[in-house]
Amino acid sequence: MSNGDSTRIPFTKFSHHFSAEVRSAYVFPTSPFYKSEIANDALTKQAIAGHVRYSFALPKGSLGNQIFSKTQQGIGVAVFSFGNDRELGTPIASYLFQNAEILRLSKLSSLHYEWNFGLSSGWRPYNPVSNPMNMVMGSKVNAYINLGLFFKWRLNKQWNMMTGADFTHFSNGNTEYPNAGLNMIGAKLGLAYNLTEHRPKEGEIVETALVPSFPRHVSYDFVLFGSWRRKGIEFGNTQVASPDKYPVVGAYFAPMYNLGYRMRAGVSIDMLYDGSGNVYTEDYIVGTEQPFYKPHWKEQLALGLSGRADFTMPIFTISVGIGTHILHRGGDFSGTYQSLALKTKVTRSTFLHIGYSIKDFRDPNYLMLGIGYRFNNKTPLLVNF
Repeated sequence: MSNGDSTRIPFTKFSHHFSAEVRSAYVFPTSPFYKSEIANDALTKQAIAGHVRYSFALPKGSLGNQIFSKTQQGIGVAVFSFGNDRELGTPIASYLFQNAEILRLSKLSSLHYEWNFGLSSGWRPYNPVSNPMNMVMGSKVNAYINLGLFFKWRLNKQWNMMTGADFTHFSNGNTEYPNAGLNMIGAKLGLAYNLTEHRPKEGEIVETALVPSFPRHVSYDFVLFGSWRRKGIEFGNTQVASPDKYPVVGAYFAPMYNLGYRMRAGVSIDMLYDGSGNVYTEDYIVGTEQPFYKPHWKEQLALGLSGRADFTMPIFTISVGIGTHILHRGGDFSGTYQSLALKTKVTRSTFLHIGYSIKDFRDPNYLMLGIGYRFNNKTPLLVNF
């Protein structure tokens, strides 16, 4: 084939893999929950999880396989135990993941990176009566994020062993209170089985797509997003939790220069309505139901300007941004904001957008759940399904 679009490739030509892993981790005791002397006696700072996963790689000979060789993406399910079912529960996570080779060390070993992103359920959240000690997790469903490095050891043509280290974060994205989150660092051991080892038959000619020069160009991402959030309100020298949930609606338009198959960068105009912006309370007394006041809606609007960079892979794109609001009424919109998002390809130019915003590199802001469209997308198709 002369290019990546000339021949349709059936899904059976993809490389399919199954794997199982055991991960052990140390829980960072950043929350008072882990420092309290009256916490559950069974409380530990250790966690263990079992994972089962399915992944696939793009077909050999395709344009995508040549550009993103040694890359897999798929879905996984994991069960976590923190040694404290009574207060934390036994959560189950379902997630998307992607990994790729960074460095080939020998014929039998290589270094890889991996990210996981999904949802976890089955937590026992904070309750002032039945679970008052758990100030870590405020909701039954929380986001699951994992980043790691691992070595892959080839055992034979179809079996591989993985050993590595990773970092894990659980959070509800500020949609419930409390949202201290839970962070872990750990190690993993796993086995992977290659279900489909496609080797050419005797006399068979394997067609390989030529890799065309990348057409450098400017594309334009337009994203609409929304979510809801809880808010801690500054009062005196402390923060008090508002009992209300507030809507968040936003959009951004980002001209992005496409540097190649793996990278694009640009600037973004960011529009935001944050229903929690500049909310305040007066004469607050702990233990009483005090009213929280919303300012005029104009004080909850902001227009920002940010720099953005996209790391592109098959199906998924990881996007990071940093910016500041240039038009606003002050208060909560002062300072800087940062974003981290996962864009999942739906069609050639449309994508789902799941992101998270933080303020001044430390304070949780809001989720960014939305959909986007890429105008003037000239990136060649990696595989013609």
